[in-house]
Amino acid sequence: MKMSHFIAKRLFYSVFVLLGLSIVIFTMSRIFPGDPARMALGTLAPQWAVDKLREQLHLNDPIHIQYFIWLTNALRGDLGMSLVTKRPVLTDIKTFFPATFELVIFSIILSISISIVIGVTAGRHANSLFDNFVRIASYLGVAMPTFVWAIIAMFIFAYSWNILPALGRLNMGTIPPPRITGMITIDSLLTGNFRAFFDVLKHMIIPGSALAIGRIAQDTRIMRASIVENLRKDYIAAATSYGIPERLVMFKYLMKPSLIPVVSIMGLEISSSMAGSFIIEFIFNWPGFGRYGANAMLNKDLNAIIGSVMIVGVFFALINILVDVIIAYLDPRIRMAFRSE
Repeated sequence: MKMSHFIAKRLFYSVFVLLGLSIVIFTMSRIFPGDPARMALGTLAPQWAVDKLREQLHLNDPIHIQYFIWLTNALRGDLGMSLVTKRPVLTDIKTFFPATFELVIFSIILSISISIVIGVTAGRHANSLFDNFVRIASYLGVAMPTFVWAIIAMFIFAYSWNILPALGRLNMGTIPPPRITGMITIDSLLTGNFRAFFDVLKHMIIPGSALAIGRIAQDTRIMRASIVENLRKDYIAAATSYGIPERLVMFKYLMKPSLIPVVSIMGLEISSSMAGSFIIEFIFNWPGFGRYGANAMLNKDLNAIIGSVMIVGVFFALINILVDVIIAYLDPRIRMAFRSE
């Protein structure tokens, strides 16, 4: 089986996973306590207005009829109107998703580059002073919640030392670039607005680092353990005994198999960061997708809840497929299995 066939097969299965996810989240959003029509119009709205809105939202219909109406519209690209923003949910997603995606990508770059370097170094010098320090620090990083790191970093770098901005995406005096992708870093580079580019980078350092620090600690531990385990393998000893240069043994024979468990866990971490970024966005006033989804749940904004969860589900599915492709590249046994099928 070719890799393209494998990807197509995974995409096909993902459709049924997303369909099941839509059924679950649609049902849960309907059975939770609270009248979304009353919450949208407020306590002072007359009952006839609430009844009219309930009729417009098909809330008086059986739940399977409601789901069929929603699914039919969703397949046409219509996720409905938000009861809070009074805009199409798809428009809201296009507005808020790039900000979160930009922040998550920044944290991914930080976590991958730092965790691999530290994990490899600690694994190569197992039981040394540096290794012991890394293991203690990684346990601390995993145990402490993300919002605690966020508050600590904000207090030190934004308020005590005043070297980095803490809130928002841009300073008040910075002119944002024209919207192309919605990600200010990309849009500013495309339009040559380097002032906005460096400004948004400074604004991303604290929230991006807070979002990444837990993953850095976890991935460092996994990378260190994988390096230590693979260094004991016979093929590493054989390659070294044949006189192959240490750098070649390191990058060609040791790194690839050692990266496989790290890449596997990184896929889940990246996806969960997209879903769990709302805490960071609330703390740093980041106008992102996570905060939009959290507000939708607090206000029982039905269409926004389902749209937000489904976008996260699509993100999970795509990231998992990408992880499988990367692992197939790192592990020749998987590539051989594809060719033999």
